[in-house]
Amino acid sequence: MVAGWFLRREPGAKVVHNLICSRAVPEAIRAAGGVPVRSRVGHSFIKAVMKETGAIFGGEHSGHYYFRDNYRADSGILTLLVLMQVLAEDGRPLSQLRTECEPYAQSGEINLRVADQAAATEAVAAAFADGEQDHTDGLTVSWKDRWFNLRPSNTEPVLRLNVEGPDAGVVEALVAAVQEVVGAYT
Repeated sequence: MVAGWFLRREPGAKVVHNLICSRAVPEAIRAAGGVPVRSRVGHSFIKAVMKETGAIFGGEHSGHYYFRDNYRADSGILTLLVLMQVLAEDGRPLSQLRTECEPYAQSGEINLRVADQAAATEAVAAAFADGEQDHTDGLTVSWKDRWFNLRPSNTEPVLRLNVEGPDAGVVEALVAAVQEVVGAYT
């Protein structure tokens, strides 16, 4: 919603999102006439990519939002003000607007405790070799209708798992399948 507000004012602008945001995010950015730019998770990565690309806006799944015209600083207050403007301009309640932004089911972030992050990640990559794999930040495996990201924590002996799919059943099955492979490394 916030990216769309900016893109109505600056069509064709770039918007940065981290790689564990829903597929709905780049889809909405494109639909609003913008260019989605994918980044690693973390404010330092988002801000660096925004600077490199000249992005007007950036956001993370964790609820941190960055604004080009505010020195790429994270600001919950600016985000709230833009959201209030979106609501005022649209006239529909937030409960209705948000359903348009959430077409997929998600697992939320799941922490899986492991003894060897690298070995567990390699095993998951081998087990899901039928999907398109990306190692930008941990391991992302994608299929046409679903995806997951498994990335190591820098502060704990855990792998952080995020899964998205067309419905809760697909998400639950994929979570269970990844957990089964990772379970050998606990």
